[in-house]
Amino acid sequence: MNKLLSLSVLATTLLLSSCSNTPQEEPLAKVIDRGLKASTEQALLMAKDLEQQEGRLPKSIKDGKLETSDCYWWCSGFFPGELWYLYENNPTPELKKYAELFTGRLEKVQYVTNNHDVGFMLYCSYGNGYRLTQNPDYKNVLVTGAGSLSTRFNPMIKAIRSWDSTNNGKWQYPVIIDNMMNLELLTWASKATGDNRFHDIAVTHANTTMENHFRDDYSSYHVVSYDTITGKPHIKMTHQGYADESAWARGQAWAVYGYTMMARETGSPEYLAQAKHIARFLMNHPNMPADKVPYWDFNAPDIPNTPRDASAAAIMASALIELSQLDKSDEAKSYLDFAEQQVRSLSSPEYLAEKGTNCNFVLKHSTGHLPGNSEVDVPLSYADYYYVEALTRLKKIIE
Repeated sequence: MNKLLSLSVLATTLLLSSCSNTPQEEPLAKVIDRGLKASTEQALLMAKDLEQQEGRLPKSIKDGKLETSDCYWWCSGFFPGELWYLYENNPTPELKKYAELFTGRLEKVQYVTNNHDVGFMLYCSYGNGYRLTQNPDYKNVLVTGAGSLSTRFNPMIKAIRSWDSTNNGKWQYPVIIDNMMNLELLTWASKATGDNRFHDIAVTHANTTMENHFRDDYSSYHVVSYDTITGKPHIKMTHQGYADESAWARGQAWAVYGYTMMARETGSPEYLAQAKHIARFLMNHPNMPADKVPYWDFNAPDIPNTPRDASAAAIMASALIELSQLDKSDEAKSYLDFAEQQVRSLSSPEYLAEKGTNCNFVLKHSTGHLPGNSEVDVPLSYADYYYVEALTRLKKIIE
């Protein structure tokens, strides 16, 4: 009997140790459940607060108060998408009601042709909604939106134009690394409609970006502007980072996520290799903090006394979790381990807001555009979205 008891204790110990790096650490399953519970509580408070404010969606905090946007702001799809992920984890009528309500506020976005972020706006909201409900109306919005996004593609330059701004004449055809994230709408639309044009645009844009956006160490510029006559880059710079040659943290996170996603969507070994190169750059960077939540720019001169960017950590964690499942090499576990550390940090009191605080956002300490003195050390809707996505992906793996 004692022998059986000893074996039972040993089995329990092994199970717990498999969920955490040290015996003192909270089991990973508990971290995930706690993070999802906190996110659900905050998201429902946010939804109820905005329910009667027609057409409004959460953006950030400004001057201590909740800042909202209409559907045309690039971040508009993140809160509805977060609600869909929370509904996926806890399918209650209340979560579904609010996911549908806030998704519906973006219906007009399907016709937008002056914004490259239609992919963010629609695929995070309507895309997750369609995946979970198979609502045919959602599919129609997504297909129309993919057509609208495709109008921004220039076959001579071989890329989707990001901004219509010329930055006072500096840029001719600016393409930003963030634009990789909008390609998922196109790859989905290609499969949903059988129209290879969407797939071809996504692949062409990804190839052009891979060729021109990256330095030898696999860090990425933020903006590459193309000459509209030759189709070649004429400016490479980092608009939202510390300096043109610096590694702006969120830009690097978009990059590793974008190429991981494209590797999944296409099966391309080249995209997988690119994602792995970027992941190595980030994971091994000497300026990556011990808690794995990056400073807003890896080359900021005032490190460590400079703001963090929890949004970059959330995006990166979600990407690395997926990369760990796509990569069949011995490195795969290192991506998952690193992402787990990021999720643990984001789920700690340092970053995870207490219920009813933080204007009902989930995460604290993100940075939007520090050089522009915009959204510095505040919550951001996309930090919450990718945090919940990372929790959801991690939960599926350990289950």
